[in-house]
Amino acid sequence: MLSLFLAAALLSDPAATPVVLPSEPAPLHGTLLTPEGQTRAVAVILPGSGPTDRDGNSPMGIVSATYRLLAEGLAEQGVATVRIDKRGIAASALAGGREEDLRFGHLVDDARAWATATAERTGRPCVWLIGHSEGALVALAAVEGGNASVCGLVLLSGAGRRARIVLEEQLGPQLPEPLRTQAFHALAELEAGRTVADTPPALAALFRPSVQPYLISWLALDPAALTASYDGPVMVGTGTTDIQTPVVDAEALAAARPGVRLALWEGVNHVLKVAPADRAGNIATYSDPNLPLAPDVVDDVAAFILEPR
Repeated sequence: MLSLFLAAALLSDPAATPVVLPSEPAPLHGTLLTPEGQTRAVAVILPGSGPTDRDGNSPMGIVSATYRLLAEGLAEQGVATVRIDKRGIAASALAGGREEDLRFGHLVDDARAWATATAERTGRPCVWLIGHSEGALVALAAVEGGNASVCGLVLLSGAGRRARIVLEEQLGPQLPEPLRTQAFHALAELEAGRTVADTPPALAALFRPSVQPYLISWLALDPAALTASYDGPVMVGTGTTDIQTPVVDAEALAAARPGVRLALWEGVNHVLKVAPADRAGNIATYSDPNLPLAPDVVDDVAAFILEPR
């Protein structure tokens, strides 16, 4: 089936090609961006959580174009990329199926399939996985047990601790009692693999019954343990003004095993742009697609991918 990885007609940019990956119940879609000159390496960009599309944008008010800017910057340095609309999102919406049937493993399987198909399409023995935010965990899970189609991993703005810990840190300051205690109880139950029937209506958006199977499959994963078990090259990059996944998460990933490359970008936030530490100014960058990525991000990622090994 992977030989059916299709390329449609060229877009107005001669280096950009829409690509389609066969899947059930509907195909998955993405964009292959190739350098104008020699292609020195190829990577697949895996998006973060929520309805985030191949460009790094979301109907939830995020118009940062982070993945498009990253792909364009990498192309200038000889790295081709496939950036994707994940299952259930944007052009891949029809592949989403029912919410209650979705598991984190579906995103992992899709990442593996994109890696294999992209290597085949570009004639490469392997491709890199660049995972951003939740995509970093997808990338780690995609190489669990080994994956010959993957050269190595670049983990950007990713969590280094289990999701329950990160969610408790994010939710704790926002929830009054008794909602805080109820939310923490629900997270502990879900992490243990048990559904929760008695969540209050105020927490329905987080813990509605239809999303609990997905949460259980996600909360079971330990990103540091997955990093420790992978013996390929790994780069971890995050910004010091990231208000979603702080530096402690990057440090946890880097400490998981020897040889992990750690890049800490001063004054850079979750969407990889220069931003202040204050929340209002930081969040403002999420809706500015014309704001470039922080200067060192593309250079560091490209240098790591192209490093002789």
